[in-house]
Amino acid sequence: MKRYVIERMIPGIGSKTAEEYRAAAAVSNAALAKLAPRVQWVQSFFAGDMTYCVYLAEDPEDIRRHAELSGFPANKITQIKVVVDPSTAEAA
Repeated sequence: MKRYVIERMIPGIGSKTAEEYRAAAAVSNAALAKLAPRVQWVQSFFAGDMTYCVYLAEDPEDIRRHAELSGFPANKITQIKVVVDPSTAEAA
């Protein structure tokens, strides 16, 4: 599967309550269950009005289908080509 970052514009998303985040995760999980194993949610980051989600998927259409089922927009889907982290400096 390929790794993607999804940008979602959701006004006020960065200032929701823990309960609202739990409820949103449950909605996402229910949509994912319908699409398994073609789509997997790795993690999400919330900042202001934006959500940045990392997903594993066969192709962007699977992510768009998740957006349809969950009701969360997928404003931009970008395939991640390379991942670099602090351990990259130590690679042989």
